[in-house]
Amino acid sequence: MKLGRGELIGYDGFKHRKGSKIHVVVDGDSMPLSITIRPGNEHDSRRLIELIGGLDGKPRELYADSAYDIESMGIEANIPVNPRNGRKQRPYNVELYKKMKSAVERFFGWLKSFRRIILRYEKLASTHKALTTIASIIIHLRYRI
Repeated sequence: MKLGRGELIGYDGFKHRKGSKIHVVVDGDSMPLSITIRPGNEHDSRRLIELIGGLDGKPRELYADSAYDIESMGIEANIPVNPRNGRKQRPYNVELYKKMKSAVERFFGWLKSFRRIILRYEKLASTHKALTTIASIIIHLRYRI
């Protein structure tokens, strides 16, 4: 089966299901700064450059999962090292990491209130991205004002 150009469907490597992932960069108040949607079977670290490119300027410091390698981009990292990758543990601020991880989880919790986005009724990735962007604008309006 050949997919159309606007359709991004991937398979989760563990559960073998069709799906897509929403990658997001949020600030300390859980407000989305940059969003991209990609196939579910793609590794998270492949979308980092696209997410950073969506920001206004280069961030000084970034908090992310251990799957991302941001030190090679010249950004200060506050990421725990995954010991399965064979790297040595580097020092990181545990409290700030927990705070930023909860900020990302809070955003996804807010996003879950938009049922159409979570269940993904749309086939085209462009439509799904547009609805996610609209939901992000609504989140900004709800919680910033």
